[in-house]
Amino acid sequence: MGLFDKIRGEFIDIIEWLDNSNDTIAYRFERFQNEIKMGANLVVRPGQKAVFVNEGQVADVFEPGTHVLSTQNLPILSTLQGWKFGFNSPFKAEVYFFSTRIFTNQKWGTANPIMMRDAEMGPVRLRAFGSYSIRVNDPQQMLEELVSTDGLFQVDEINDQIRNMIMTSFANNLGASRIPLLDLAARYGELGETIRITMLTDVQKFGLDLTQLLIENISLPEEVEEALDKRASMGILGNMQQYAQFQAANAIEASANNPNGGGSPGLDFGVGIAMGQQMMNAFGNQQPMNQPMNQAPAANMPPPPPQAVQWHLSRNGQNLGSFPAEQLLQNGLTRETYVWKTGMAGWLPASEVPEMVNILGSVPPPPPMG
Repeated sequence: MGLFDKIRGEFIDIIEWLDNSNDTIAYRFERFQNEIKMGANLVVRPGQKAVFVNEGQVADVFEPGTHVLSTQNLPILSTLQGWKFGFNSPFKAEVYFFSTRIFTNQKWGTANPIMMRDAEMGPVRLRAFGSYSIRVNDPQQMLEELVSTDGLFQVDEINDQIRNMIMTSFANNLGASRIPLLDLAARYGELGETIRITMLTDVQKFGLDLTQLLIENISLPEEVEEALDKRASMGILGNMQQYAQFQAANAIEASANNPNGGGSPGLDFGVGIAMGQQMMNAFGNQQPMNQPMNQAPAANMPPPPPQAVQWHLSRNGQNLGSFPAEQLLQNGLTRETYVWKTGMAGWLPASEVPEMVNILGSVPPPPPMG
């Protein structure tokens, strides 16, 4: 190999970068022991920018396209002066390629729960996670602030710093927003955009742009979520009287579908109604938990109204009721009708029950036999 062949072997005519990865932000063009030829072509593809560093200083930033390079690193002079260095010229020129594509789906999340005060639930601990997207905004600034002499700068090298910045901004904005805990899900988009704008200036100091920040979920501790589920269940139950009637109807239906259940439908119906009334009375007469059992009601509070007596009728082998006394006649009460109420030992004809005398007084006796 001749002298000029050796010199030509040290020239680089075309400078370009083809990225086969999905996470490389900056790449330094390899030129070990090679010099960039005067007039060499620099090819910058769409989605890239190139920073040309000559003799340790940024000479220019190149947009997508083909550019002709002209430097002080003259080929012949460089090689002849580098003879005593073993053809390692002391004049250095470097090209850094930057990918300007958007790096999407970068994950963030809380390492520890965030304490906040909710107006309705009081102090709570929250966890949150989501994703964000970044892109190179200023290659020269990023080269000076982050990349420096790193020949291969990838997304993972800056992700931890951005995650920490997101968490600080998230905690500050969440506390300042005072959004009720139960309304957070409807405000994810608004809160995420507020956080992005708040931290945008700090991210741009690294030559980057935070293009998007998404909040995917904000969750409570497991025990708090269970308490909320119980509270929601109580709200769904609603009116306890309707709930008791619903339970009684289900009990009657289950008994009718069970051929081995035993009792007649009328008896089952009466039992179901009685159970429902007992439940209603239990919930209606329940004392507050913070009131002692032996504490007398306040002097200015009237006593509870007396409960109306409920009567049951038996006609043609069927049990009917329960009915208040004023509804017995319209439900077929006669002197021969058997009646029963709570406290009686058994069924008796209405004519033998003292309470029925006044009610039956308005009923004419049966006509005399012919």
